[in-house]
Amino acid sequence: MSPASQLRALFDRPRLSPGQRRIARYLIEHLTEAAFLSITDLAERVGVSRPSVTRFASVAGFSGYPALRERLQVIALGTLPGGPAEENRGNELQAAVDAEIGNLENLRRDFAGSDRVVGTGRGPAASTPLTVLGLRISVSPAEYFAYAARRVHPDVRLVTRGGSVAYDALPQSREAGGTWVPAFSMPRHAQETLPAVRVARGAGPKVALITDLALGPLADEADVAFATGAGSRLAFDSYAAPGVMCAALLQAMTDADPERSRSRSRLDEYEQVAEQHQFFLRD
Repeated sequence: MSPASQLRALFDRPRLSPGQRRIARYLIEHLTEAAFLSITDLAERVGVSRPSVTRFASVAGFSGYPALRERLQVIALGTLPGGPAEENRGNELQAAVDAEIGNLENLRRDFAGSDRVVGTGRGPAASTPLTVLGLRISVSPAEYFAYAARRVHPDVRLVTRGGSVAYDALPQSREAGGTWVPAFSMPRHAQETLPAVRVARGAGPKVALITDLALGPLADEADVAFATGAGSRLAFDSYAAPGVMCAALLQAMTDADPERSRSRSRLDEYEQVAEQHQFFLRD
């Protein structure tokens, strides 16, 4: 797992204050230096007080700043040349797989409390129409989500262009009765995504965001954000954990309210049509 993913795993569960988010961002961006700073030096670098650093450590689940710093040093030493990660990571492709396994393990721990996912699934299941947003690199997971959601939902719309196109489509969705917008933002994060999310919320629907960012303006703007690590070891990012998160939200939608959406019967009907017209190759 990449150092940034490990730090997100430490910091993404609590609801952090603006000052605490600044501390988290500094630690993520300056890990190899910050891991060896005293509490006074860290507070000065970030521009917060020493008690703020102590509270941040407590909110992140540590007994105090020394315990947090010890964890940061373990992560930092594993990234230095000759460190444990350097010795055991295998080749470049194996290291990428190892990082994705770490992302999936973090997601599995998050799913230990599944109420948040299940509860969120009820909203999109009941939203007619259901508008899905994904721009630039995030078009792909948005298209997958929309394609699968159409199997269990009567009216799914897909927005894959930002600017005026999104500004037209998102309020129109609300006027038609839509109450939720599942949105995707994967690295590198499209600049147009933030104003599009703001337009969606300004029109009235709630936004469920699937992203790799636990901190920052996108997560702050969403009504609910599911932050999962993306693989960053190769030239292009990989999305094992976000893909599972996407499927989990689809499962929650499918199970949410079968009497209203007839989701299960819709899925059965689709399978019958697919078989009749031979949509897919036989195994």
